[in-house]
Parts: sequence; structure tokens; C-alpha cells
Amino acid sequence: MMAAGDEAIFDSTVFLDYFADLPDPRQLIKVIYPLDEVLLLALLAVLAGAETFTDIARFGDNKLDLLRRFRPFLSGTPPHDRLGEIFAALDAERFQQCFVAWVAAQTGISAEVIAIDGKTSRRSFAKKGEPPIHIVSAFAARQRLVLGQIKVAEKSNEIIAIPKLLDMLVIEGAIITIDAMGCQRKIARKVIDRRADYVLALKANQGALRDDVALFVNEQKANDFKDTTISQHKCVDGDHGRIETRKTTVIHDLGWLRKRHDWPGLNGIVMVESTREIGAKAETETRFYITSSTDPAERLGPVIRQHWAIENSLHWVMDMVFRDDECRISTGQAPANFTTVKHVAYNLMRRSPAKDSMRLKRKVAAWNDDFLVSLIAQ
Repeated sequence: MMAAGDEAIFDSTVFLDYFADLPDPRQLIKVIYPLDEVLLLALLAVLAGAETFTDIARFGDNKLDLLRRFRPFLSGTPPHDRLGEIFAALDAERFQQCFVAWVAAQTGISAEVIAIDGKTSRRSFAKKGEPPIHIVSAFAARQRLVLGQIKVAEKSNEIIAIPKLLDMLVIEGAIITIDAMGCQRKIARKVIDRRADYVLALKANQGALRDDVALFVNEQKANDFKDTTISQHKCVDGDHGRIETRKTTVIHDLGWLRKRHDWPGLNGIVMVESTREIGAKAETETRFYITSSTDPAERLGPVIRQHWAIENSLHWVMDMVFRDDECRISTGQAPANFTTVKHVAYNLMRRSPAKDSMRLKRKVAAWNDDFLVSLIAQ
């Protein structure tokens, strides 16, 4: 029986409703630990700093009274080996789809810029010589929230995974940013068909297209862009003794390029010229992008910069706060499913009004049950 005041806390676990249809691979007659209890245990433990199934099992042993404020846990909590078996057997794709549905309901927002990029969990290989898993994630750059993820066997398979990930998301009206690996016609077509826009990095994997773009842009630049329609934007940032100047030029007149390459939805070429100055040393770099957007440089320059949020605000946090590269979970679907749990925890901590860093929030969650509960009561 719940004590007075516990009902509100119990209701705060409505996030579990979004995972209610997740198939349980176990024979139901033999289930001792209900799946919703296992998921709740794992999430609370990860929020409080757990990095392995052994950590989660120990958390359950020590926090059973807290867990029973949410669910009965009639059989207690599972040992680490049973946790590993459950997560290894869960359908990773269905788990990720449940996550996407939860995020969509949790946020109630439409992302303006969605950055897509992959990350390898370096120690998530079952046997020596096998590749570790590679997770492609979609990240709301301004809101700093994970929107979804999908597992691929290796980095080269991002080309196959990205369209599947896009199909899982609500992207209408957003700008999708992807690095050079995703600069593919099929991906561009998928984005356009879903009524979104793309900004795709252009590198050597699109040799003929990149060569034509570079040649045209350099010719027009030498002529001060007098023969084409452009927009430009310049910004200067300084931090820790470093000054970075970025000049964004968008070429909007592309009839010649459309005829030559027939790229889906192509409306602009973007050139970003950056100069980094540290003391007397200066480094320059020029990068090219293609876009379906008709926005001017003043808009697209910041969009391109926001793409790096997925590296700085997600991948870095997963490594430094959640110790992702050190995680040795490797059996079956467990690595992908454990990453999904960590992404749920990431989103909950990111949305917490507490002003502490992500690292400190995780420590406080381990020390303070009230704060831990507040993270899932948002």
C-alpha cells in the first residue's frame, strides 16, 4: 500500500506507458521480474551513476524501498546476469521506437535543427576482431535533446541507417544537418519527401559534385560574385585566447548545377570560410555544403554551426559523463538497448531545471532520493 503523497510519485512514471507495448522475449509464465520494473530499475540506476549491469543490480539491492514507491517489485530486483540476459534479448529497434514516441510526447516541441551523426561504443564487441556497435543519433540542436537513435553494424552502414532513423521521427519543417557520410541522393530525397530541408557536408565522397562546386565558387569569388545571386554573413567569436572568424556565403543561383547533377531539392551551395587565431598563429579552412533550403546566409551559417552540438553536447557527454567508451556491455542487443536507457537518462537530466552540470546532477541523483525522483517526475 502506498503512503500518503506517494500516489503523485507513482503517477510520475507515466513514461513507462510508452514502453508498455515493447515485446518481452521471455516466456511469460516464467517471468519473475516484470519488464516495466526492470526498465524503471535500469533508468533510476543509470541516472544515479550506474554504468554496468552489476552496478544496476547493486542499486536495486540498496534502493528497494525507493523502487517500491513506483512499482510492487514483489520478487525484489534481478541479479546482474539476469539483467544482462533481458537487455540482450529485447528487440533493440522496437525499444528505440518506444523511445522516439516518449521523446515526442515529453518535449511537445518541433525541433528547428536536427543534427544526425554516428558514434562508436569502442568496447562493445562480443569477441576480439568483431566490430563494436555504432549508434546513429538524431539530436535537437537548440533544445539539446536526443530525438532518436538506431544501431548499425559499422560506420559505413550509416548510409542505410539514416533513412530508417528519419522514418522514425517527426521532421516536417526542420532542417536536417548531416556530415559528408550522409551526403547521398537517397537521403536527400527522403528529407524532401518528409517535408523538411537538408544541409549536407560536401567532401571527397561526392567527387564530381564537390569538384564542380569548388571550381564554380572559386571562379565566382575571384569575380566578386558579380555573375550570380548570393547572400553573406560574418561572425566573430572569442574564447580562451582564441579568435574565430566565420564567413558564410550562400549561392542561390544554381540552374547550371541542377542540370549537371540532378540532385534532389537542391536550392543552394554554402561556403564557410573560417579563420582561427591563437596568438600569432592563424589557421584557415574552407568547407562546402549543399542545401535544399532557400534561407539566406544569416540563417544557414548558424544552422551549420549548430550541427556540432551533437558532438559537443551529446557525444562528449556520453563519453565523459556516462563513460560510454569504457562500457564493456557487448552481448546481443544489450549494447544498443543500454545506450537507449542512457539517452533517456540524458534527456531527463538535460530537462531538469537544476543549474548543475550533467556530471554533478548524476552525483546528486545518487546522493539524494528526492532529486532522483524529481528527474523522472518532470
